[in-house]
Amino acid sequence: MSHSTVPRSRAEADDRAGRTPVASDGTTAAGEKEKAGKLSLRLRFRRDRTLILMTLPAVLLLLVFNYLPILGNIVAFQDYDPYVSDNGIVSMLHSAWVGVENFQQIFADSAFWNAVRNTLVLFFLQLVLFFPVPIALALLINSVVRPRLRALSQAILYLPHFFSWVLVISVFQQIFGGAGVLSQLLRQHGYDGLTIMTDPSTFKFLVTAESIWKDAGWGIIVFLAALASVSPDLYEAAAMDGAGRWRRIWHVTLPALRPVIALLLVLRVGDALTVGFEQILLQRDAVGPGAAEVLDTFVWWNGVRNQDFGYAAAAGLIKGVVSLGLVLVANKVAHLMGEQGVYKK
Repeated sequence: MSHSTVPRSRAEADDRAGRTPVASDGTTAAGEKEKAGKLSLRLRFRRDRTLILMTLPAVLLLLVFNYLPILGNIVAFQDYDPYVSDNGIVSMLHSAWVGVENFQQIFADSAFWNAVRNTLVLFFLQLVLFFPVPIALALLINSVVRPRLRALSQAILYLPHFFSWVLVISVFQQIFGGAGVLSQLLRQHGYDGLTIMTDPSTFKFLVTAESIWKDAGWGIIVFLAALASVSPDLYEAAAMDGAGRWRRIWHVTLPALRPVIALLLVLRVGDALTVGFEQILLQRDAVGPGAAEVLDTFVWWNGVRNQDFGYAAAAGLIKGVVSLGLVLVANKVAHLMGEQGVYKK
Protein backbone atom coordinates (compact mmCIF):
# COMPACT_ATOMS: atom_id res chain seq x y z
CA MET A 1 0.00 0.00 0.00
CA SER A 2 1.39 3.41 -0.93
CA HIS A 3 1.91 6.18 1.55
CA SER A 4 -0.77 8.29 -0.16
CA THR A 5 -3.49 5.87 0.87
CA VAL A 6 -2.44 5.38 4.50
CA PRO A 7 -4.34 7.55 7.01
CA ARG A 8 -1.98 9.91 8.80
CA SER A 9 -3.98 10.09 12.03
CA ARG A 10 -6.96 8.67 13.81
CA ALA A 11 -8.97 11.79 12.98
CA GLU A 12 -8.20 11.35 9.29
CA ALA A 13 -9.15 7.69 9.47
CA ASP A 14 -12.41 8.55 11.18
CA ASP A 15 -13.08 11.21 8.57
CA ARG A 16 -12.51 8.74 5.73
CA ALA A 17 -14.74 6.21 7.42
CA GLY A 18 -17.52 8.80 7.75
CA ARG A 19 -17.31 8.93 11.54
CA THR A 20 -17.10 12.03 13.73
CA PRO A 21 -13.51 12.64 14.89
CA VAL A 22 -13.04 11.82 18.56
CA ALA A 23 -10.38 13.42 20.74
CA SER A 24 -8.25 11.54 23.29
CA ASP A 25 -10.51 12.66 26.15
CA GLY A 26 -13.62 11.34 24.42
CA THR A 27 -15.02 14.71 23.17
CA THR A 28 -15.76 15.30 19.52
CA ALA A 29 -14.23 18.11 17.47
CA ALA A 30 -17.66 19.69 17.01
CA GLY A 31 -18.15 19.65 20.77
CA GLU A 32 -14.80 21.33 21.31
CA LYS A 33 -15.73 24.08 18.83
CA GLU A 34 -19.10 24.60 20.54
CA LYS A 35 -17.41 24.74 23.93
CA ALA A 36 -14.84 27.21 22.64
CA GLY A 37 -17.63 29.41 21.25
CA LYS A 38 -19.20 29.90 24.69
CA LEU A 39 -17.37 32.91 26.07
CA SER A 40 -17.80 34.35 29.51
CA LEU A 41 -19.70 37.58 30.04
CA ARG A 42 -16.45 39.45 30.73
CA LEU A 43 -14.83 38.26 27.51
CA ARG A 44 -17.92 39.05 25.47
CA PHE A 45 -18.04 42.53 26.99
CA ARG A 46 -14.39 43.10 26.08
CA ARG A 47 -15.03 41.84 22.57
CA ASP A 48 -18.15 43.99 21.99
CA ARG A 49 -17.28 47.03 24.11
CA THR A 50 -17.03 49.30 21.06
CA LEU A 51 -20.51 48.37 19.85
CA ILE A 52 -21.89 48.73 23.36
CA LEU A 53 -20.46 52.23 23.69
CA MET A 54 -21.92 53.18 20.31
CA THR A 55 -25.42 52.04 21.28
CA LEU A 56 -25.30 53.40 24.85
CA PRO A 57 -26.62 56.93 23.97
CA ALA A 58 -29.58 55.45 22.10
CA VAL A 59 -30.34 53.11 25.02
CA LEU A 60 -30.22 56.02 27.48
CA LEU A 61 -32.58 58.09 25.34
CA LEU A 62 -34.94 55.13 25.12
CA LEU A 63 -34.90 54.68 28.89
CA VAL A 64 -35.41 58.37 29.66
CA PHE A 65 -38.12 59.19 27.13
CA ASN A 66 -39.89 55.86 26.63
CA TYR A 67 -39.57 53.64 29.69
CA LEU A 68 -39.35 56.04 32.64
CA PRO A 69 -42.61 57.83 31.62
CA ILE A 70 -44.39 54.47 31.97
CA LEU A 71 -44.20 55.03 35.72
CA GLY A 72 -46.55 57.98 35.21
CA ASN A 73 -49.39 55.56 34.47
CA ILE A 74 -49.98 55.49 38.21
CA VAL A 75 -51.87 58.76 37.62
CA ALA A 76 -54.65 56.70 36.01
CA PHE A 77 -55.46 55.29 39.47
CA GLN A 78 -55.43 58.67 41.23
CA ASP A 79 -57.33 61.91 41.42
CA TYR A 80 -54.15 63.61 40.33
CA ASP A 81 -53.63 67.20 41.43
CA PRO A 82 -50.57 68.81 39.77
CA TYR A 83 -50.84 71.87 42.02
CA VAL A 84 -49.93 70.02 45.21
CA SER A 85 -46.27 70.64 44.50
CA ASP A 86 -43.99 72.05 41.84
CA ASN A 87 -42.43 68.59 41.58
CA GLY A 88 -44.56 66.17 39.55
CA ILE A 89 -43.30 63.13 41.47
CA VAL A 90 -44.23 64.74 44.79
CA SER A 91 -47.67 65.55 43.36
CA MET A 92 -48.19 61.88 42.49
CA LEU A 93 -47.18 60.82 45.99
CA HIS A 94 -49.65 63.22 47.61
CA SER A 95 -52.61 62.80 45.21
CA ALA A 96 -55.67 60.87 46.38
CA TRP A 97 -55.85 57.21 45.34
CA VAL A 98 -59.16 56.31 43.63
CA GLY A 99 -58.40 52.81 42.32
CA VAL A 100 -60.36 51.87 39.20
CA GLU A 101 -62.89 54.69 39.52
CA ASN A 102 -61.49 56.50 36.45
CA PHE A 103 -61.84 53.36 34.35
CA GLN A 104 -65.44 52.88 35.49
CA GLN A 105 -66.29 56.42 34.43
CA ILE A 106 -64.59 55.96 31.05
CA PHE A 107 -66.51 52.79 30.20
CA ALA A 108 -69.75 54.60 31.04
CA ASP A 109 -68.83 57.67 28.95
CA SER A 110 -70.54 57.82 25.55
CA ALA A 111 -67.95 60.30 24.29
CA PHE A 112 -65.22 57.71 24.87
CA TRP A 113 -67.03 55.07 22.82
CA ASN A 114 -67.67 57.62 20.09
CA ALA A 115 -63.92 58.30 20.00
CA VAL A 116 -63.23 54.54 19.83
CA ARG A 117 -65.68 54.13 16.94
CA ASN A 118 -64.20 57.04 14.98
CA THR A 119 -60.67 55.72 15.59
CA LEU A 120 -61.49 52.23 14.32
CA VAL A 121 -63.34 53.54 11.26
CA LEU A 122 -60.39 55.76 10.35
CA PHE A 123 -57.98 52.86 10.87
CA PHE A 124 -59.87 50.50 8.57
CA LEU A 125 -60.28 53.20 5.93
CA GLN A 126 -56.57 53.99 5.96
CA LEU A 127 -55.68 50.30 5.99
CA VAL A 128 -57.81 49.61 2.89
CA LEU A 129 -57.21 52.86 0.97
CA PHE A 130 -53.81 54.06 2.18
CA PHE A 131 -51.73 50.93 2.77
CA PRO A 132 -51.81 49.59 -0.84
CA VAL A 133 -50.92 52.96 -2.40
CA PRO A 134 -47.16 52.93 -1.61
CA ILE A 135 -46.93 49.36 -2.94
CA ALA A 136 -48.61 50.30 -6.23
CA LEU A 137 -46.50 53.45 -6.62
CA ALA A 138 -43.29 51.55 -5.84
CA LEU A 139 -44.13 48.98 -8.53
CA LEU A 140 -44.89 51.79 -10.97
CA ILE A 141 -41.66 53.66 -10.26
CA ASN A 142 -39.64 50.45 -10.37
CA SER A 143 -40.92 49.80 -13.90
CA VAL A 144 -39.52 53.12 -15.16
CA VAL A 145 -36.45 52.40 -17.26
CA ARG A 146 -34.71 55.79 -17.20
CA PRO A 147 -32.88 56.35 -13.88
CA ARG A 148 -33.26 60.14 -13.95
CA LEU A 149 -37.00 59.96 -14.50
CA ARG A 150 -37.27 57.37 -11.73
CA ALA A 151 -35.32 59.55 -9.29
CA LEU A 152 -37.38 62.62 -10.20
CA SER A 153 -40.67 60.77 -9.70
CA GLN A 154 -39.54 59.43 -6.34
CA ALA A 155 -38.41 62.89 -5.17
CA ILE A 156 -41.72 64.51 -6.16
CA LEU A 157 -43.75 61.88 -4.35
CA TYR A 158 -41.51 61.98 -1.27
CA LEU A 159 -41.47 65.78 -0.91
CA PRO A 160 -44.85 66.15 0.91
CA HIS A 161 -43.52 63.95 3.72
CA PHE A 162 -41.47 66.95 4.91
CA PHE A 163 -44.49 69.26 5.04
CA SER A 164 -46.10 69.99 8.39
CA TRP A 165 -49.74 69.13 8.88
CA VAL A 166 -50.55 72.84 9.01
CA LEU A 167 -49.21 73.26 5.49
CA VAL A 168 -50.90 70.08 4.21
CA ILE A 169 -54.31 71.14 5.53
CA SER A 170 -53.78 74.65 4.17
CA VAL A 171 -53.11 73.22 0.69
CA PHE A 172 -56.28 71.13 0.83
CA GLN A 173 -58.21 74.14 2.12
CA GLN A 174 -57.02 76.28 -0.79
CA ILE A 175 -58.12 73.59 -3.26
CA PHE A 176 -61.23 71.95 -1.74
CA GLY A 177 -62.39 74.58 0.77
CA GLY A 178 -65.50 76.75 0.47
CA ALA A 179 -63.36 79.60 -0.88
CA GLY A 180 -60.91 77.31 -2.66
CA VAL A 181 -60.02 77.09 -6.32
CA LEU A 182 -62.53 74.36 -7.19
CA SER A 183 -65.40 76.09 -5.37
CA GLN A 184 -64.74 79.36 -7.17
CA LEU A 185 -64.58 77.54 -10.50
CA LEU A 186 -67.89 75.81 -9.83
CA ARG A 187 -69.59 79.06 -8.81
CA GLN A 188 -68.42 80.74 -12.01
CA HIS A 189 -70.32 78.07 -13.94
CA GLY A 190 -73.50 78.29 -11.86
CA TYR A 191 -72.91 75.42 -9.42
CA ASP A 192 -72.70 75.37 -5.63
CA GLY A 193 -69.30 75.40 -3.96
CA LEU A 194 -67.70 72.44 -2.24
CA THR A 195 -68.21 71.69 1.46
CA ILE A 196 -65.66 68.89 1.75
CA MET A 197 -63.58 70.58 4.43
CA THR A 198 -66.58 71.15 6.73
CA ASP A 199 -68.76 68.12 5.96
CA PRO A 200 -68.77 65.59 8.85
CA SER A 201 -69.97 62.76 6.56
CA THR A 202 -66.90 63.01 4.30
CA PHE A 203 -64.37 63.93 6.98
CA LYS A 204 -62.92 60.41 7.31
CA PHE A 205 -62.28 60.22 3.56
CA LEU A 206 -60.72 63.68 3.66
CA VAL A 207 -58.32 62.65 6.45
CA THR A 208 -57.37 59.51 4.52
CA ALA A 209 -56.69 61.49 1.34
CA GLU A 210 -54.48 63.92 3.26
CA SER A 211 -52.52 61.01 4.77
CA ILE A 212 -52.02 59.43 1.36
CA TRP A 213 -50.75 62.66 -0.18
CA LYS A 214 -48.37 63.35 2.69
CA ASP A 215 -46.94 59.95 3.65
CA ALA A 216 -47.21 57.69 0.59
CA GLY A 217 -43.72 58.76 -0.50
CA TRP A 218 -42.20 57.41 2.71
CA GLY A 219 -43.65 53.96 2.08
CA ILE A 220 -42.35 54.03 -1.49
CA ILE A 221 -38.75 54.18 -0.23
CA VAL A 222 -39.24 51.09 1.93
CA PHE A 223 -40.75 49.02 -0.88
CA LEU A 224 -38.23 50.22 -3.46
CA ALA A 225 -35.44 49.07 -1.14
CA ALA A 226 -37.08 45.64 -0.97
CA LEU A 227 -37.45 45.54 -4.75
CA ALA A 228 -33.75 46.36 -5.20
CA SER A 229 -32.85 43.05 -3.51
CA VAL A 230 -34.76 40.97 -6.09
CA SER A 231 -32.37 39.23 -8.46
CA PRO A 232 -32.84 40.18 -12.15
CA ASP A 233 -32.26 36.51 -12.98
CA LEU A 234 -35.70 35.71 -11.57
CA TYR A 235 -37.36 38.14 -13.97
CA GLU A 236 -35.31 36.79 -16.90
CA ALA A 237 -36.21 33.20 -16.02
CA ALA A 238 -39.90 34.11 -15.74
CA ALA A 239 -39.77 35.92 -19.10
CA MET A 240 -38.11 32.93 -20.75
CA ASP A 241 -40.92 30.74 -19.41
CA GLY A 242 -43.42 33.02 -21.18
CA ALA A 243 -44.59 35.09 -18.20
CA GLY A 244 -45.86 38.54 -19.10
CA ARG A 245 -45.45 41.72 -17.05
CA TRP A 246 -48.42 41.06 -14.77
CA ARG A 247 -47.40 37.44 -14.16
CA ARG A 248 -43.86 38.53 -13.30
CA ILE A 249 -45.28 41.02 -10.81
CA TRP A 250 -47.58 38.38 -9.29
CA HIS A 251 -45.08 35.51 -9.12
CA VAL A 252 -41.75 37.34 -8.60
CA THR A 253 -42.24 40.89 -7.29
CA LEU A 254 -45.06 40.43 -4.79
CA PRO A 255 -43.50 37.32 -3.14
CA ALA A 256 -40.30 39.33 -2.68
CA LEU A 257 -42.29 42.12 -1.01
CA ARG A 258 -44.32 39.80 1.22
CA PRO A 259 -41.94 39.89 4.26
CA VAL A 260 -41.84 43.71 4.17
CA ILE A 261 -45.62 43.91 3.71
CA ALA A 262 -46.15 41.58 6.67
CA LEU A 263 -43.82 43.61 8.90
CA LEU A 264 -45.37 46.97 7.99
CA LEU A 265 -48.85 45.53 8.38
CA VAL A 266 -48.03 44.36 11.91
CA LEU A 267 -46.67 47.80 12.78
CA ARG A 268 -49.70 49.42 11.18
CA VAL A 269 -52.05 47.31 13.27
CA GLY A 270 -50.07 48.33 16.35
CA ASP A 271 -50.82 51.96 15.48
CA ALA A 272 -54.50 51.22 14.86
CA LEU A 273 -55.54 53.47 17.74
CA THR A 274 -53.17 56.26 16.70
CA VAL A 275 -54.58 57.89 13.57
CA GLY A 276 -52.94 61.31 13.51
CA PHE A 277 -53.37 63.57 16.52
CA GLU A 278 -52.16 66.85 15.03
CA GLN A 279 -53.93 66.32 11.71
CA ILE A 280 -57.32 65.73 13.32
CA LEU A 281 -56.94 68.32 16.09
CA LEU A 282 -56.41 71.05 13.49
CA GLN A 283 -59.70 70.14 11.77
CA ARG A 284 -61.74 69.14 14.82
CA ASP A 285 -63.58 72.44 15.19
CA ALA A 286 -64.53 72.54 11.49
CA VAL A 287 -66.59 69.33 11.59
CA GLY A 288 -67.30 68.93 15.30
CA PRO A 289 -66.23 66.31 17.87
CA GLY A 290 -68.93 63.89 16.75
CA ALA A 291 -67.05 63.16 13.51
CA ALA A 292 -63.50 64.12 14.43
CA GLU A 293 -63.03 62.97 18.02
CA VAL A 294 -60.52 60.09 18.24
CA LEU A 295 -58.76 58.59 21.24
CA ASP A 296 -55.75 60.89 21.02
CA THR A 297 -57.86 64.05 20.88
CA PHE A 298 -60.11 62.63 23.62
CA VAL A 299 -57.08 62.24 25.90
CA TRP A 300 -55.80 65.70 25.02
CA TRP A 301 -59.16 67.39 25.54
CA ASN A 302 -59.78 65.81 28.93
CA GLY A 303 -56.20 65.95 30.18
CA VAL A 304 -54.90 69.29 28.89
CA ARG A 305 -58.02 71.37 28.34
CA ASN A 306 -60.19 70.07 31.19
CA GLN A 307 -57.28 69.40 33.59
CA ASP A 308 -58.68 65.95 34.43
CA PHE A 309 -55.31 64.20 34.31
CA GLY A 310 -56.33 60.96 36.01
CA TYR A 311 -59.27 60.46 33.65
CA ALA A 312 -57.12 61.16 30.56
CA ALA A 313 -54.32 58.91 31.82
CA ALA A 314 -56.80 56.04 32.24
CA ALA A 315 -57.96 56.47 28.64
CA GLY A 316 -54.37 56.55 27.43
CA LEU A 317 -53.52 53.42 29.43
CA ILE A 318 -56.46 51.55 27.88
CA LYS A 319 -55.26 52.59 24.44
CA GLY A 320 -51.71 51.40 25.15
CA VAL A 321 -52.80 47.99 26.45
CA VAL A 322 -55.12 47.40 23.49
CA SER A 323 -52.40 48.48 21.04
CA LEU A 324 -49.93 46.04 22.61
CA GLY A 325 -52.47 43.25 22.30
CA LEU A 326 -53.07 44.09 18.63
CA VAL A 327 -49.32 43.94 17.93
CA LEU A 328 -49.02 40.52 19.56
CA VAL A 329 -52.02 39.15 17.67
CA ALA A 330 -50.85 40.56 14.33
CA ASN A 331 -47.35 39.21 14.92
CA LYS A 332 -48.79 35.76 15.67
CA VAL A 333 -50.73 35.89 12.41
CA ALA A 334 -47.52 36.80 10.59
CA HIS A 335 -45.82 33.74 12.12
CA LEU A 336 -48.68 31.52 10.98
CA MET A 337 -48.20 32.91 7.46
CA GLY A 338 -44.53 31.91 7.57
CA GLU A 339 -43.16 35.45 8.02
CA GLN A 340 -40.92 36.77 10.79
CA GLY A 341 -43.02 39.78 11.81
CA VAL A 342 -41.63 42.13 14.44
CA TYR A 343 -39.69 39.40 16.23
CA LYS A 344 -38.92 35.74 15.65
CA LYS A 345 -40.72 32.86 17.36
